Amino acid sequence: MSEQDITVPDLGGADEVEIIEITVSVGDAVVEEDPILTVESDKATVELPAPMAGKITAITVKVGDKVREGDVVGRLDVAGGAVTEEPPAEPEPAAEEPAAEVPPAAAPAPAAGGSRQEVVTVPPLDGLVDIPVIEVNVSEGDTVEVDDPLVTVESDKATMEIPSPFAGKVGKILVSVGDKISEGDRLVEMTAVDGGDVAAESSQPASAAAPSAPQAPAPAPSAAAPAQTSNELPPAGAKVHAGPAVRKLARELGADLSRVKGSGPKGRIIKEDVQAYIKQHLQQAQSGGGVSGGTGTGIPGVKLPDFSQFGEIERESMSRMHIATARNMERSWLNVPHVTQFDDADITEMEAFRKSLKAEGDKRGVKMTPLPFMLKACARALADMPQFNVALDLDKQEIIRKRYIHIGVAVDTPAGLVVPVIRDVDKKGLWDLAREVIELAEKARDKKLKPAEMQGACFTITSLGGIGGTAFTPIVNAPEVAILGISKASMKPVWDGSAFQPRLMLPLSLSYDHRAVNGADGARFTNRLSELLGDIRQLLL
Repeated sequence: MSEQDITVPDLGGADEVEIIEITVSVGDAVVEEDPILTVESDKATVELPAPMAGKITAITVKVGDKVREGDVVGRLDVAGGAVTEEPPAEPEPAAEEPAAEVPPAAAPAPAAGGSRQEVVTVPPLDGLVDIPVIEVNVSEGDTVEVDDPLVTVESDKATMEIPSPFAGKVGKILVSVGDKISEGDRLVEMTAVDGGDVAAESSQPASAAAPSAPQAPAPAPSAAAPAQTSNELPPAGAKVHAGPAVRKLARELGADLSRVKGSGPKGRIIKEDVQAYIKQHLQQAQSGGGVSGGTGTGIPGVKLPDFSQFGEIERESMSRMHIATARNMERSWLNVPHVTQFDDADITEMEAFRKSLKAEGDKRGVKMTPLPFMLKACARALADMPQFNVALDLDKQEIIRKRYIHIGVAVDTPAGLVVPVIRDVDKKGLWDLAREVIELAEKARDKKLKPAEMQGACFTITSLGGIGGTAFTPIVNAPEVAILGISKASMKPVWDGSAFQPRLMLPLSLSYDHRAVNGADGARFTNRLSELLGDIRQLLL
């Protein structure tokens, strides 16, 4: 008999989670995987299981506490895997207890024998939530290996497969096509094997599923009545109890959950509570002289006329990518004070050198375009002028200085605009950049970019050179503070001091956040780019 700490296991990337329910008491007997307590992050509600069979001797946390991986939440008296602590001096219970204790005593056996019951959950999705399932790749009874795709999901900008973390046999499939999932959601029940025979699990599902049967939320309905009888809002500083879907809805609608009265079990906030809260405030705003049809920013909305009175019309739904792009552009335009600096860079020599690399490119199987030169020049300019490689944390009134140089490249695809990110541009050569640009552009057009491949940029380049135009004003991709627009190069007469010479001039349009960058530095940045592109030998210095 020994006492062991019960600690918080790996939280799947969550830093800190809140305890919303404790499902055992001191003195309770538990078996391995029985739920000890329930925690909730912004994205999921999960149960923390008992690490092994025994008796609860202490609970060191309470509802509302926040815990991290490794924190001690209680102690467990382990009695050789037995669930109870019946003294051996009583012969009759000892003769009957082994039969009742078969499930917990058998729990270690699957690990030794090679099979165990597992529930596969959605892994971290780089902050994405409510991603629709577009394909279920397995069926019940299928045998899968580690990393075999279980389901395929599609975000606003990429399609990705969620792989199996185990080898084994698929049991119950918990999602279907069209469902929306987030990190921590349950996908599939399966019998996992550790190098063993999948067929050996025939008797396991029924017994292995037993520990998860007593779900913690069961008593919640009986506790709902007191919460529903209260007509008061939670006091200031009170804990907010709401599920991930409700929190997401509140974020989308701009609702402060601390001001929403919960009508669910134990005072939990449900979707209807959030919707009623928003409806009430909208009615108050409109009746109290608020801007009707506004966007929530204090700016009057644009009221559309009935266009059908002017002629035939047709309506179609905006794609998810179009909606996401529109929202991002609106958010950046409304929050960032934009200034655009225009300049021309003489790329005559650069283009001559680039064209001379055609034979080498054919050997390497890589086409050298002007973009790798732009990337290298921007990386050097960002290193020379680090005030462009920052983000502003206005809540904390701090400047975040980045010690890396990752540059996003806007790619025009049939589905819309996406911006894959090339990492460590300053550390890569032209041929490496040329190859990576081509690979990411192909993945973008095929909608195969992963979320991680579109995050982390310090600066963005957007080029219309292949289409035309002389200049434009790109919108800063916040929280970045600058973006470079490139238009179509053209031959222009340039005065060399004694005569006009034909030179290939590239129009540059640098938009920047005037809160982070002043006008003089904006002009210096485009001057530096012009110097680097005009004589690429400077990139070697």
